[in-house]
Amino acid sequence: MLFSSTIFLFAFLPFVWIGYFLLKPFRRVSNVFLLIVSLLFYAFGEPIFVWLMITSIVVNYFLGLWSEKVEHGSKAGKWLMFWMLLYNIGILFVFKYLGPTMMFINTQGNYQLPIPDFLLPIGISFFTFQSISYVVDIYRKNAKAQHNILNVGLYISFFPQLIAGPIVRYNTIAWEIENRRENWNDFSTGMNRFVIGLAKKVLLSNTIAIVADRAFLQVNDGLSLVFAWVGAIAYGLQIYYDFSGYSDMVIGLGLMLGFHFDENFNFPYIAQSVSEFWRRWHISLGQWFRDYVYFPLGGSRVGNPDILIRNLFVVWLLTGIWHGAKETFIVWGLWFFIFILIEKLFPFTKWMRKKGRVWPRVYTLLVVLFGWVLFRSNSMTDAFSYFGSMLNPLKSHFLISQDLMYLKEYGLFLMAGLIFAVPLKPIKGMKWISPIAMWLLFMISVTYLVKGTYNPFIYFNF
Repeated sequence: MLFSSTIFLFAFLPFVWIGYFLLKPFRRVSNVFLLIVSLLFYAFGEPIFVWLMITSIVVNYFLGLWSEKVEHGSKAGKWLMFWMLLYNIGILFVFKYLGPTMMFINTQGNYQLPIPDFLLPIGISFFTFQSISYVVDIYRKNAKAQHNILNVGLYISFFPQLIAGPIVRYNTIAWEIENRRENWNDFSTGMNRFVIGLAKKVLLSNTIAIVADRAFLQVNDGLSLVFAWVGAIAYGLQIYYDFSGYSDMVIGLGLMLGFHFDENFNFPYIAQSVSEFWRRWHISLGQWFRDYVYFPLGGSRVGNPDILIRNLFVVWLLTGIWHGAKETFIVWGLWFFIFILIEKLFPFTKWMRKKGRVWPRVYTLLVVLFGWVLFRSNSMTDAFSYFGSMLNPLKSHFLISQDLMYLKEYGLFLMAGLIFAVPLKPIKGMKWISPIAMWLLFMISVTYLVKGTYNPFIYFNF
């Protein structure tokens, strides 16, 4: 079920509101209600995999209880980590990577291994990483084990962030699971945040996607130089408004139900280095890899360039693989590894900043745009062909008439996307317009939603 669907907006969400606030005086009962509707939400799109969700809840509940009893670094603790990773990484590997791995083995030799054709459970990468962080944080004594299995179930399966994150740390909402205090200010703020996220997805991301899709579909069919650049920029805006819009909706839904989730985006396109970009983009994923992979390997504080290179390589290889087993995702991860490593070994961005803010941002945006081409391309062959259209004026036309038609029709949406991708100063004395503007924005979004086609969030695939 999509947040940006009429069945969610006008059936599921009102049902949740009514049921939740009727049960509000009874905290345990209201938590059970949220757990049930979360499982129903998941079952709406993936009924066959509800068993997997429930199994993950039960297994990680008992792993959490076990981790509370063992000492950090002990032999028993190491066995705990082994079994925890075996289960959580195991189910992720089986459903997401086993098929591509078998295909790769078959192509490397004269093998005919059977290739499983599993459906990919929606959101498995997110709820698996969230489950791992729960057990590891208890093992490290950074959080206390939850002894109520229903509350663990609510943490892992809570419908707002179940499908595409953010990856929520248990200790950030542990208190709110049992003691949250809902109020009108949070509810109204959450409503506004949800509407803004809905508008980002429906009005900007879905519309700008038309331009991006045309460009990438033309990669082997006469893509012009100008439209290649426009398409790369369009995809950068599409994925930003798609994912940040989803995160806004998650944060808004959480506020309406008494939960305060951390921000997942912080205007990444104003970053002045690639490292800063990744501190602003998909913040929860970056922090997860930092705390559960990078720091345990030694981070960058060991004073040894070889170890720094190894640690960054592992993190960015895993980041690419986390998005999928395609070669383009792996190369995409290693692309950012190269530039972040260069920035750490040769901090030239500090020198660039002395010359002003423009050049560091131009450099960062170029690296990110080329990265998005890798991310969006179906294969490395397509990616190199796209790069050729962007960089080789002899390879393609400068601009063709059909491209002009797209620019005229969707140019205003692209301009709006560029404008709202940077922080804007609030207009003084205009607060009274906010409720009216939010309702108008909601109605326009619903109108586009009804007229549009099925367009799921990009990160549902991960």
